[in-house]
Amino acid sequence: MLIENRFLKYLSFLISFIFITYVIYIIISSFFIVKNQFIDIGDSTYVNQVRTDDYTIKLADFLTKNCNKNKICEVQAMLDFATKIPYKINESIARSAKQVVEQNFGDCDDKSNLLISMLKVRGYEAYFVLVPEHIFVIVDLEKLPNKKALYVNDKRFYILESTATNSKIGFSLKYKLDEINAIIDPFVNKKLVVNKLEYR
Repeated sequence: MLIENRFLKYLSFLISFIFITYVIYIIISSFFIVKNQFIDIGDSTYVNQVRTDDYTIKLADFLTKNCNKNKICEVQAMLDFATKIPYKINESIARSAKQVVEQNFGDCDDKSNLLISMLKVRGYEAYFVLVPEHIFVIVDLEKLPNKKALYVNDKRFYILESTATNSKIGFSLKYKLDEINAIIDPFVNKKLVVNKLEYR
Protein backbone atom coordinates (compact mmCIF):
# COMPACT_ATOMS: atom_id res chain seq x y z
CA MET A 1 0.00 0.00 0.00
CA LEU A 2 2.88 2.36 0.83
CA ILE A 3 4.57 1.59 -2.50
CA GLU A 4 1.29 2.18 -4.29
CA ASN A 5 0.86 5.57 -2.59
CA ARG A 6 4.43 6.59 -3.48
CA PHE A 7 3.89 5.53 -7.06
CA LEU A 8 0.67 7.56 -7.30
CA LYS A 9 2.41 10.52 -5.67
CA TYR A 10 5.29 10.41 -8.19
CA LEU A 11 2.91 9.86 -11.08
CA SER A 12 0.84 12.84 -9.97
CA PHE A 13 4.01 14.94 -9.65
CA LEU A 14 5.19 13.84 -13.12
CA ILE A 15 1.84 14.69 -14.73
CA SER A 16 1.80 18.08 -13.00
CA PHE A 17 5.36 18.78 -14.13
CA ILE A 18 4.55 17.87 -17.74
CA PHE A 19 1.42 20.03 -17.69
CA ILE A 20 3.24 23.05 -16.22
CA THR A 21 6.09 22.63 -18.74
CA TYR A 22 3.56 22.50 -21.58
CA VAL A 23 1.79 25.66 -20.36
CA ILE A 24 5.13 27.50 -20.12
CA TYR A 25 6.01 26.32 -23.66
CA ILE A 26 2.67 27.63 -25.01
CA ILE A 27 3.15 31.01 -23.32
CA ILE A 28 6.70 31.40 -24.66
CA SER A 29 5.66 30.26 -28.16
CA SER A 30 2.77 32.71 -28.15
CA PHE A 31 5.13 35.53 -27.19
CA PHE A 32 7.41 34.80 -30.17
CA ILE A 33 4.47 34.44 -32.56
CA VAL A 34 3.16 37.84 -31.49
CA LYS A 35 6.65 39.34 -31.54
CA ASN A 36 7.21 38.10 -35.10
CA GLN A 37 3.79 39.13 -36.37
CA PHE A 38 3.16 42.63 -35.00
CA ILE A 39 5.35 45.67 -35.42
CA ASP A 40 4.73 49.21 -34.26
CA ILE A 41 4.94 51.88 -36.93
CA GLY A 42 4.51 55.27 -35.36
CA ASP A 43 0.90 55.47 -34.16
CA SER A 44 -0.19 52.19 -35.76
CA THR A 45 0.66 48.50 -35.72
CA TYR A 46 1.32 46.39 -38.79
CA VAL A 47 0.35 42.70 -38.78
CA ASN A 48 2.28 40.50 -41.16
CA GLN A 49 1.33 37.00 -42.27
CA VAL A 50 4.42 36.08 -44.27
CA ARG A 51 5.10 32.35 -44.67
CA THR A 52 7.91 30.15 -45.93
CA ASP A 53 5.84 26.97 -45.63
CA ASP A 54 5.44 24.07 -48.08
CA TYR A 55 2.37 25.65 -49.67
CA THR A 56 4.25 28.86 -50.53
CA ILE A 57 7.31 26.96 -51.78
CA LYS A 58 5.21 24.77 -54.10
CA LEU A 59 3.24 27.77 -55.36
CA ALA A 60 6.36 29.83 -56.10
CA ASP A 61 8.09 26.85 -57.76
CA PHE A 62 5.04 26.21 -59.93
CA LEU A 63 4.72 29.83 -61.03
CA THR A 64 8.41 30.11 -61.96
CA LYS A 65 8.93 26.65 -63.50
CA ASN A 66 9.20 27.97 -67.09
CA CYS A 67 11.61 30.80 -66.28
CA ASN A 68 14.87 28.80 -66.42
CA LYS A 69 16.16 30.71 -63.38
CA ASN A 70 15.75 34.07 -65.16
CA LYS A 71 15.15 36.46 -62.25
CA ILE A 72 13.14 39.02 -64.17
CA CYS A 73 10.85 36.28 -65.49
CA GLU A 74 10.47 34.75 -62.01
CA VAL A 75 9.64 38.01 -60.25
CA GLN A 76 7.21 39.06 -62.99
CA ALA A 77 5.48 35.65 -62.90
CA MET A 78 4.93 35.90 -59.15
CA LEU A 79 3.83 39.55 -59.44
CA ASP A 80 1.37 38.63 -62.23
CA PHE A 81 -0.17 35.95 -60.04
CA ALA A 82 -0.60 38.36 -57.12
CA THR A 83 -2.11 41.12 -59.29
CA LYS A 84 -4.66 38.75 -60.86
CA ILE A 85 -6.20 38.03 -57.47
CA PRO A 86 -9.17 40.40 -57.17
CA TYR A 87 -8.63 43.44 -54.97
CA LYS A 88 -11.08 43.64 -52.10
CA ILE A 89 -10.63 45.35 -48.73
CA ASN A 90 -10.13 42.85 -45.96
CA GLU A 91 -11.81 44.18 -42.82
CA SER A 92 -9.92 41.80 -40.49
CA ILE A 93 -6.17 41.30 -40.01
CA ALA A 94 -3.96 40.42 -42.97
CA ARG A 95 -4.12 36.82 -44.17
CA SER A 96 -1.54 34.22 -45.15
CA ALA A 97 -0.61 33.41 -48.75
CA LYS A 98 -2.72 30.24 -48.70
CA GLN A 99 -5.79 32.06 -47.37
CA VAL A 100 -5.48 34.80 -50.00
CA VAL A 101 -5.23 32.26 -52.82
CA GLU A 102 -8.00 29.99 -51.52
CA GLN A 103 -10.40 32.87 -50.83
CA ASN A 104 -9.38 34.60 -54.09
CA PHE A 105 -9.31 38.19 -52.87
CA GLY A 106 -7.07 40.51 -50.95
CA ASP A 107 -6.12 44.08 -50.19
CA CYS A 108 -2.62 45.57 -50.22
CA ASP A 109 -1.63 43.84 -46.96
CA ASP A 110 -2.87 40.43 -48.08
CA LYS A 111 -1.43 40.57 -51.57
CA SER A 112 1.90 41.96 -50.33
CA ASN A 113 2.13 39.11 -47.79
CA LEU A 114 1.55 36.62 -50.62
CA LEU A 115 4.04 38.25 -52.98
CA ILE A 116 6.88 38.74 -50.52
CA SER A 117 6.44 35.19 -49.16
CA MET A 118 6.90 33.79 -52.67
CA LEU A 119 9.91 36.04 -53.28
CA LYS A 120 11.49 34.91 -50.02
CA VAL A 121 11.20 31.19 -50.76
CA ARG A 122 12.79 31.81 -54.18
CA GLY A 123 15.75 33.53 -52.49
CA TYR A 124 15.09 37.20 -53.30
CA GLU A 125 15.95 40.11 -51.01
CA ALA A 126 12.67 41.94 -50.63
CA TYR A 127 11.07 44.31 -48.12
CA PHE A 128 7.74 45.88 -47.28
CA VAL A 129 7.44 49.63 -47.75
CA LEU A 130 4.79 51.29 -45.59
CA VAL A 131 3.31 54.56 -46.76
CA PRO A 132 0.09 56.29 -45.65
CA GLU A 133 -2.77 53.74 -45.87
CA HIS A 134 -0.82 51.45 -48.22
CA ILE A 135 1.93 48.85 -48.40
CA PHE A 136 3.99 47.63 -51.34
CA VAL A 137 7.01 45.40 -51.91
CA ILE A 138 10.50 46.24 -53.14
CA VAL A 139 12.93 43.68 -54.54
CA ASP A 140 16.65 43.71 -55.27
CA LEU A 141 17.23 43.03 -58.98
CA GLU A 142 19.74 43.78 -61.70
CA LYS A 143 19.49 47.19 -63.35
CA LEU A 144 16.50 47.42 -65.67
CA PRO A 145 16.61 49.81 -68.64
CA ASN A 146 14.19 52.75 -68.55
CA LYS A 147 12.99 51.88 -65.04
CA LYS A 148 13.42 54.03 -61.97
CA ALA A 149 14.41 52.33 -58.75
CA LEU A 150 14.20 53.09 -55.05
CA TYR A 151 17.73 53.24 -53.67
CA VAL A 152 17.90 52.33 -49.99
CA ASN A 153 21.32 53.15 -48.51
CA ASP A 154 22.65 53.17 -52.11
CA LYS A 155 21.26 49.68 -52.90
CA ARG A 156 18.86 49.42 -55.84
CA PHE A 157 15.34 48.01 -55.34
CA TYR A 158 12.42 47.93 -57.76
CA ILE A 159 8.84 48.57 -56.69
CA LEU A 160 6.31 45.76 -57.03
CA GLU A 161 2.70 46.91 -56.78
CA SER A 162 0.50 43.90 -56.09
CA THR A 163 -2.80 45.80 -56.23
CA ALA A 164 -2.46 47.24 -59.76
CA THR A 165 -3.78 45.04 -62.58
CA ASN A 166 -1.06 43.99 -65.06
CA SER A 167 1.55 45.74 -62.93
CA LYS A 168 5.17 45.43 -64.06
CA ILE A 169 8.45 45.36 -62.16
CA GLY A 170 9.56 48.93 -61.49
CA PHE A 171 6.13 50.39 -60.80
CA SER A 172 6.33 54.17 -60.40
CA LEU A 173 6.61 55.53 -56.88
CA LYS A 174 3.33 57.37 -56.23
CA TYR A 175 4.46 58.85 -52.91
CA LYS A 176 7.00 61.41 -51.79
CA LEU A 177 10.10 59.98 -50.14
CA ASP A 178 9.20 61.61 -46.83
CA GLU A 179 5.85 59.76 -46.91
CA ILE A 180 7.66 56.44 -46.50
CA ASN A 181 6.90 55.53 -42.89
CA ALA A 182 9.09 52.44 -42.73
CA ILE A 183 10.88 49.78 -44.74
CA ILE A 184 10.47 46.43 -43.02
CA ASP A 185 11.96 42.99 -43.21
CA PRO A 186 8.81 41.07 -42.24
CA PHE A 187 10.66 37.80 -41.71
CA VAL A 188 12.47 39.24 -38.69
CA ASN A 189 9.90 42.01 -38.12
CA LYS A 190 12.43 44.79 -38.00
CA LYS A 191 12.54 48.19 -39.60
CA LEU A 192 15.58 48.81 -41.78
CA VAL A 193 17.83 51.61 -40.63
CA VAL A 194 17.63 53.98 -43.58
CA ASN A 195 20.39 56.58 -43.80
CA LYS A 196 19.86 57.45 -47.44
CA LEU A 197 16.79 57.13 -49.65
CA GLU A 198 16.61 58.10 -53.33
CA TYR A 199 14.27 57.45 -56.23
CA ARG A 200 16.04 57.64 -59.56
